[in-house]
Amino acid sequence: MDNRILLISSGSTFMIDALSKNLKDAGLEVVKCEPVVDELDKYRDGPDVFLFYLGGFVDEIPDVLIYLRDICLEKNKILCMIGDEAEYEVVGATLTADSIAEKFDRPVDMKLVSERMRDLCKLNNEMAKRRNILLVDDDPTFLKLAKNWLEEKYRVTIVSSGTQAITYLATNMPDLILLDYEMPVTPGPLVLEMIRSDERLYDTPIIFLTGKGDRESVMKVVGLKPNGYLLKNMPKNELLKSIEEFFDGTNKLN
Repeated sequence: MDNRILLISSGSTFMIDALSKNLKDAGLEVVKCEPVVDELDKYRDGPDVFLFYLGGFVDEIPDVLIYLRDICLEKNKILCMIGDEAEYEVVGATLTADSIAEKFDRPVDMKLVSERMRDLCKLNNEMAKRRNILLVDDDPTFLKLAKNWLEEKYRVTIVSSGTQAITYLATNMPDLILLDYEMPVTPGPLVLEMIRSDERLYDTPIIFLTGKGDRESVMKVVGLKPNGYLLKNMPKNELLKSIEEFFDGTNKLN
């Protein structure tokens, strides 16, 4: 079980030392790191739970915020922050609300933070045992809805373009890719072709998502020989059942 927390802060202050002590008292291992890209990059493979103690310096480190945005997406990091309204406003220009798991306002309740971080570590350990699905779609509304549905049983990473999907796949191996058939710039068929041409990713299962259920459209999708296809207007229970049946079938083959 991984109970490590990456505590990101600028320097060591009385508050940081007190916070670190409270986290340790809660049974967590604390790894400290300065908000510098080169330093953060040392921990891209762990810990998986980040706690960023913000300060007036946040508007001076746009590169760090961009890095955190990208690494949290790429590596499924759980990012939490301690700050005030002005600092969160600066952060919000780079990081979406969905990318921040928890925000704690100053003055901070040390006990509350420690208990919540312990809960998130436990959640992360439980999630690590689940199958990982990469969901690729350019429709933000569908992405959010499908992610909420799928997260009941799976770890879900979402990207909004084919290019982002290829970038993610360069360092990650999901158990299943749900791929939108129609996307601008890099459409689903092209992404499928790129994945199938990569020896490392060749056997990664891909199911197309399509908004068109007519025979001609379905035949085009099936003709590319994905591992299946799903209609994007499927009800929640049908979507979850289809994914579960796919994994059940995979288990039987293995």
